[in-house]
Amino acid sequence: MYLQGNLQAVFDALYHMGVIDPVLKMDWNQALDQMPSYADEFFQVLSVANTCQDDMEELVCNLKKFGQQSLSYLAMEVAREYADYHSRETLH
Repeated sequence: MYLQGNLQAVFDALYHMGVIDPVLKMDWNQALDQMPSYADEFFQVLSVANTCQDDMEELVCNLKKFGQQSLSYLAMEVAREYADYHSRETLH
């Protein structure tokens, strides 16, 4: 499963929840090494992010049900998708 749709909406929700700043300060290599332990919850977070993007309140409410680590992985995925999008944009 991949993150799809409005990345800005997901970023804004995570920023509003205070998830973004700590993720910018963390060691992503170490966090990604631990990711397999959170795979099931991460896929659930992705599902919520993909289905609730049109309603910020609903998105935030549903994301609050998940642990900080899974939300951090979602923030990393948003960053990765943004980077991928912008790298494709500069190639054309």
